Parts: sequence; structure tokens; C-alpha cells
Amino acid sequence: MRLFITLILMIVGASGMYVMAVVLPAVQADFGVDRGLASLPYTLTMLGVGAGGMLMGRMADKVGIMKPLLLGGACLGGGFIAAALAPNIWAFMAAHCILIGLLGTASTFSPLVADTSLWFRKRRGIAVAVCASGNYLGGALWPPIIQHFVDAVGWRQTYIGMGIVCAAVMCTLAWLMRARPPVQAAGAGAAGNGAGNRPFGLSPRAAQLLLCLAGIACCVAMAMPQVHIVAYCGDLGYGPARGAQMLSLMLACGVVSRLVSGAICDRIGGLRTLLLGSFLQGVSLLLFLPFDSLASLYVISALFGLFQGGIVPSYAIIVREYFPAAEAGQRVGAVIMTTMFGMAIGGWMSGKIFDLAGSYHAAFANGVGWNLLNLAIAFLLLTRVRGARLKAA
Repeated sequence: MRLFITLILMIVGASGMYVMAVVLPAVQADFGVDRGLASLPYTLTMLGVGAGGMLMGRMADKVGIMKPLLLGGACLGGGFIAAALAPNIWAFMAAHCILIGLLGTASTFSPLVADTSLWFRKRRGIAVAVCASGNYLGGALWPPIIQHFVDAVGWRQTYIGMGIVCAAVMCTLAWLMRARPPVQAAGAGAAGNGAGNRPFGLSPRAAQLLLCLAGIACCVAMAMPQVHIVAYCGDLGYGPARGAQMLSLMLACGVVSRLVSGAICDRIGGLRTLLLGSFLQGVSLLLFLPFDSLASLYVISALFGLFQGGIVPSYAIIVREYFPAAEAGQRVGAVIMTTMFGMAIGGWMSGKIFDLAGSYHAAFANGVGWNLLNLAIAFLLLTRVRGARLKAA
């Protein structure tokens, strides 16, 4: 039941990440600004979600998940209403960055993933995967709902309605999450695998930095197809509608990927799941280089979704396996923050490379390079764990 409530909270919280993609044309026309300035609220929202995830995760470690969710529900709802009443693009941008991103949506993704990891032992991987799938499900559910109401009553009225609904649902469900995780209630502080104060045989700071670098690398690679597949299809002459279909297919397969990867994670652990997902993501990125027919792009988009969806949730499992449970919120939040930073700079980097090279082939190759860095870090950490076990034996 707690996992089901968590899933609903994740879907509601995800609204802040997907609403701008739908209302962008209406907001641009309303405020009379260019497309670049109208797109900036989305970028700032994502950066706010990343930074706020670590802040809210630290808060959840200290006082439990209920209070961050109550704060997040109030700020997400208030942020939508403040944005609806914004007199100019700058006030709209501030509402998105601070209330919707930093304090609203940020209270759900990283803190809920970390909290879920504390409630399960035998099936921790699949539980975290179900929780994290709420983000992709939100991406599938919110856009058509928002578009319907924007067409019917306008974007400002839609924002006010979303604010009321999101605040009511999140604040109500937050009260059902007031119980503390068993490991925290019992005062458990050690990592689940007995790694103690030396995760992977490294200092906690060095281990965290490596995981954060891995998070940036995997998501710079991940951003290339997710952010640019629509534009890529347009350049190939297939039209943006085909690209949008491929993106939807990619995200739908991502939900399947997260669930399957969660089950795999329960069998082989977080590090091996990360290594497997990273390798398969690299293979799917390579397939974009020689194949660009319409049918092949649909197939490769589906494969990419199936291969990459389980990578980000695996970091939460790794943190629970190698770091103290009492630090789960802030450490998972830190890694998730870097993955969002990787998505942000990866999307920009791919566009810049396209501008310089005049083709997306170089951008796909750049993604493969970053993916290799992620693969190397995962392999290094796994090698160190094996070495430590051999020494102990």
C-alpha cells in the first residue's frame, strides 16, 4: 500500500517536469517573447528539481518523508497558481524554478526513491523500479490532460486547476506516509553489505564523487536521443510527428525497462545492473549511427528505451548497498541531481555539436564516448568490490 501511494505521489509530482513542454507555445504567445526565452523556465525547473532533490533528501533523512511531501505539495500547488498569475515571463520563470522545481517536484523524485529503498530488503530493486516508473508514467499521463484543458480554458486556468489538484492530492497522501522506515526507526546506520565506512574500498567522499560522475556521464549520453529524436526525424524528412511517436515509444519502453531492471537488480545487485544497463545503452546508441530508415529508428528507439530505463534507479540501490541507511536521502539526492545536470548539459551539448558539424552523427558519437566513461566507472567500482572480497577471504 505504501508503494502504491508512493507511485501516485511520484506521478503527481512529475507534473512540474512535463507541463512546460505542453504550454510552451501558449506561454510564448501570451508574454510575447521568443522561443529561447520561453524555453528557459523548463531549464531552470529541471535545475531546481536536481538541486532541490538533495535538499529535500537531507530533510527526509532528519525528519522523515512526510514533512518534505507536505512542503512540496504546498509549494507545487502554490507554484502553479503563482505562475498562472504571473504578469511577465520573469515572474513565471521564478515560480517555475523555485516553487515548482526546487521545492515542489524535488520533494518527490529523489526523496521518494530513497525512502522506498529503506522499506524493502528482498525485493528492494523492483520496489525502487516501481517508484521510479512514476516519473515516466507522469510523462505519459500529464501532457494529454494538460493539452485538453489548455485548448478548452487556456493555460492560466489550467495552471490554477493543476495547483489545486496537486496540492490537495500530495498533502492528503503525505499524511499516509508519516511512518518512519524500519531501518531508521531501529537506528540502523550501516550499509546493507557491511561495507562500513569504506564503500568500494574508498572514502565516502571519493565514492560519492565517482557515482556522481557516473550519473553525469550516463545522462549526457541518454539525453541525445531523448532530447533530439524529434528534431533528428525532421532533418531526415520523416517529420516531427514521427519523432514524437518514437519519443513516446521510448518512454513507454522505459517503464518496462525500469520494472525488468528492478527484478534483475534483486538478483545481481545494483552495480552489476548499472554495468549491464550502461553496456546495453551504449550498444543502442551505436545502432543510431549506421541505421536511419524510418522502420529502423522505431526499432532502435524501442531498444534504447528498454536498455536505459533501469540505469538511474540502480544508483539508489547502490547507495543503499554501500552507504549508511541514515544518509540515503541526501546521497541518492546528490546522484539524482547530477543525472539531471547530465540531461541538461547533454541536450545542449548535442545541439551545439549539431550546429558545428551540421549532422547528428557526431552528437551520437559524443554520446557513445560519455557512455564509455559511465561504463568504465561501473567496471572500476565492481572490480574494487571484488578485490575487497578476495582480500577478506
